[in-house]
Parts: sequence; C-alpha cells; structure tokens
Amino acid sequence: MMLNILLIFSAISFFFFGIGCLLSPRFIAEFERYGVPQFRTLTGILQLLGGSGILYGFYWIPLQIFSCFGLTLLMLFGVGVRIKIKDNFIQSFPAAFYCLLNGYLFWALF
Repeated sequence: MMLNILLIFSAISFFFFGIGCLLSPRFIAEFERYGVPQFRTLTGILQLLGGSGILYGFYWIPLQIFSCFGLTLLMLFGVGVRIKIKDNFIQSFPAAFYCLLNGYLFWALF
C-alpha cells in the first residue's frame, strides 16, 4: 500500500514538473541558470513520459520498473548539474530527493 502511494506521488510530481519544464518561465530561467537550456524540452518530455509510465505500470509492471529507473537517472543528472554549478543543499535537495525516491521505487519493484 505504501509503495503504491509513493509511486502515485512520484508520478503526479513528475507530471507537474514536466508541464512546468515545458511551459513555465521560471523553469526556462532555471535551465538558463544551469547552463543547459537546450535540454529543457527533452527533460520536460522525459518527466511526463516517466510519470505516465509509472501510472500505466500499474497494469504492466515492467513499464513501471523502467520508468522508475529512467527517472532515477534523470534526477541523478539533475543532481550532477546542481553540483557542477555549485548550488547549495536547499537548491539541490529536490533533485536528490526524487533521485533517491525513484531509486528506492526501482529497487522495491525489481
């Protein structure tokens, strides 16, 4: 039951992040600050696909496993970018949290 709650939480979070990444001026500015504006659209699409994959994965578990793994990697790259640009702990925390959350979900499902 708790695993399902965490999966739904992750999926919904990535829907919001994905939409924000594609449409929000705040996210556009953030990707400029990160020095990787060319990856903003791809990141948003991957977040939407990952969130969708988690939800569809309730009907086909391999998709859920793959989606959690993919989101773990995406957030690991996000943590790497945050380290590279020397963001502080508070600024880096969301990426690290979602990396660890999806890593845990991948491990628990696998």
